[in-house]
Amino acid sequence: MGEKTFTMRQGFQHSLEELQQNILRMGSIVEQTIAKSVECLARQDARMAAEVVEGDVVVDEMELKIEEQCLKLIATQQPMAKDLRKIAAGFKIITDLERMADYSVDIARVAQRIMETGQPLIKPLIDIPRMAELSQLMVKQALDAYVREDTELAYTVARADDQIDMLHNQVFRELLVFMMEDPKTITQATYLLFVSRYLERIADHATNIAEEAIYLATGERKELND
Repeated sequence: MGEKTFTMRQGFQHSLEELQQNILRMGSIVEQTIAKSVECLARQDARMAAEVVEGDVVVDEMELKIEEQCLKLIATQQPMAKDLRKIAAGFKIITDLERMADYSVDIARVAQRIMETGQPLIKPLIDIPRMAELSQLMVKQALDAYVREDTELAYTVARADDQIDMLHNQVFRELLVFMMEDPKTITQATYLLFVSRYLERIADHATNIAEEAIYLATGERKELND
């Protein structure tokens, strides 16, 4: 009986590890999607923009698959304490990842609209690609913090969110100057402001994942998004 219980426990732990690996795979795809969405904007690449929009279905399918995996674990294993928190955190994390992918699609659609106008970019993109790189890093670090139960890394993600907010404000001020100096730039500058806002929201969702990592490690809820 003891050996049977041990084997069941091993099987459950294996299922939890498989759940985390699936969440990491979904996170990796979302990281790539964030990068591609800003790259297609910077390059004015219509084909890449279409790939981002069409690829969203993959993330949606992964969310459903992982959600079913979580439900099955709860129904069949009746987890307690930290195991239950691990699964509950997984539920919330995949929702955050799916929203990040949606914002990436929004960025790709903005790129498509700008390309449709035939107007070149009003300025080289510097801060927006920087925001995308930081957002990608935040997603990776937040997921690593979740898997390793690393609270220090989770707080690092929260500090990076402050940098994103600073860059967003910088982009806002710069584009405002463009609009004031030349009304012909207003439409595109407004689109670029949307992109900056979407990246700022992606960073907020990465911070949500960091909160889940802290909850998993300590059992305490921390509000990291100011």
